[in-house]
Amino acid sequence: MYRKNAWKNYDEAERARLDAFAADYRRFLDGAKTEREAAEAAEAIAVAAGFRDLDALIGSGAALKPGDRVYRKWMNKCFLAFVIGAESLEKGMRILGAHIDSPRLDVKQNPVFEDEGFAYLDTHYYGGIRKYQWLALPLALHGVIVKKDGGVVKLAVGEAEDDPVFCISDLLPHLSQEQQGKTVAKFVDGEALNLLIGSAPAAKDGSAEDDEEKKPVKAAALAILKERYGVEEEDFISAELEIVPAGRARDMGFDRSMILGYGHDDRVCAYPSLRAVADFEGTPRATLCAVLTDKEEIGSEGATGMNSSYFENTVAELAALLGLPGSVGVRRALQNSRMLSSDVSAGFDPAFAGVFEKKNAAMLNLGVCFNKYTGSRGKSGSSDANAEYVAAVRRIMDDAGVAWQTSELGKVDAGGGGTIAWLCARYAMNVIDCGVPVLSMHAPWEVISKADLWEAYKAYAAFLEKA
Repeated sequence: MYRKNAWKNYDEAERARLDAFAADYRRFLDGAKTEREAAEAAEAIAVAAGFRDLDALIGSGAALKPGDRVYRKWMNKCFLAFVIGAESLEKGMRILGAHIDSPRLDVKQNPVFEDEGFAYLDTHYYGGIRKYQWLALPLALHGVIVKKDGGVVKLAVGEAEDDPVFCISDLLPHLSQEQQGKTVAKFVDGEALNLLIGSAPAAKDGSAEDDEEKKPVKAAALAILKERYGVEEEDFISAELEIVPAGRARDMGFDRSMILGYGHDDRVCAYPSLRAVADFEGTPRATLCAVLTDKEEIGSEGATGMNSSYFENTVAELAALLGLPGSVGVRRALQNSRMLSSDVSAGFDPAFAGVFEKKNAAMLNLGVCFNKYTGSRGKSGSSDANAEYVAAVRRIMDDAGVAWQTSELGKVDAGGGGTIAWLCARYAMNVIDCGVPVLSMHAPWEVISKADLWEAYKAYAAFLEKA
């Protein structure tokens, strides 16, 4: 089946809207390099669009009515936005669900050490990374340190023009004969991903302890942390610090048709999902929902992952404020919902054509892509949307003039992956994956097409209105 390049569809006015949306997305991406930052940025978008804090309404016992706009930020790592519809919640919601965590390196709880005159932070990688890609890059340190008294120190070091950056050193090619004989998986060990943070020793204080015992470079780094942020070494125990590529997302190509940035997976779907709900005007027929969740890259586990009950609990709170009694009402609301699992797909790359089945691959510039199923091998770990739902979604997209395509994540048995779709399908709701093709997925810097981003926003908006 032939799909036309989406760029051919745009007149001058639509191209201007596309460019403005892409610029807004780039700014969002720059300020949302962690799930906490993404949730905070989402809250700012929602508040500006007139959404109220659901938790404040729960505390006051205020009732909700059609047209109301509410949001909930869960544990500072997830974000949900709702526009209350004219129909009873029991008839189901129209849900856009994306994740806002991305592959990265996490700082361990006892991380600071010195080795031969260098100070380091010890790390543990998060999600499916190719470890060698993180060597010899400028890296930034983002996150929070929560002190015993409850005080929170926010860090984002490495992004401002005059900030220092950090790196993980690599081996020079002149001495890498043994290393180059290793497989990619073994090229660098996970325990060797140590972040270099300093090399200058602390000034001597005249004590009897020698430099070897005092570890003066480590001491100097810790002194800087204490002076600038009031942080002690023990405070790392209750910290969540993430190491991410330093620098801004950039337009890519002479034609500026693409964006190179960190965290497209899956913020390139999270941003248009939230914007589609926030931009909706008036009172919808069914209640609208955008859920931006955490922990997808490590299996959606934990209290902020989609495998927890926070989403169901939030729907129950919403139902209570709408006067919907009993747990059966919540179950009906979930089961009768329709959802797009807004997640990325692997964009076809001619440089690695052998792992793709071309006629079922996601192509950049052909628009938003639908994955009927994901998983691996014999569709393991997949929800596999039913044909009736796929047909309904096809009709909505075509009627709205959305450029769209279908795709699979590579050849059968070449590998595979999953999304949050199967977790939402447990509620017996209809759900299908729908997102943006990405080149170099899970690399420190990923590539997307601005046209695909724009078509995703159009698709999500059409789904909310017509599904």
